[in-house]
Amino acid sequence: MSELKDRISSEIILAMKAKAKTRLNVLRYIKKLFIENDTAKKQLDEMDIVISYAKKVKDSISLYPDGSAQALELHEEVKVLEEFLPKQLSEDQVITLIQEIKSSQENPNMGSVMKELSLKTKGQFDGKRATELVKANL
Repeated sequence: MSELKDRISSEIILAMKAKAKTRLNVLRYIKKLFIENDTAKKQLDEMDIVISYAKKVKDSISLYPDGSAQALELHEEVKVLEEFLPKQLSEDQVITLIQEIKSSQENPNMGSVMKELSLKTKGQFDGKRATELVKANL
């Protein structure tokens, strides 16, 4: 069993003891996704599963009015998920990466810079914002 799976399992037990309903639901759902991945033909990296789930939850927040019960619940879910995501990069760090990528390429263009940048920032920075930064720095 991987380190992330073990951590999720032990966090589930702690959430049950603490009667933390939202936290427990998020952790159980991640564990369910891991189990489904274990039986899938094409298995994904566990961190990719958590990153993908976090992105879906963040995208769902915009569907509800600010301050609504659903939006607040989704914000709580994001807080739980952030504990398991890689450390987030700042905009300045991403701009520095963009400059490095541009200087390492003979003929930098949007596609080539984004391709390399997304590999370096996966799960650590918002993709839409990264696209805006690349456009601004080309």
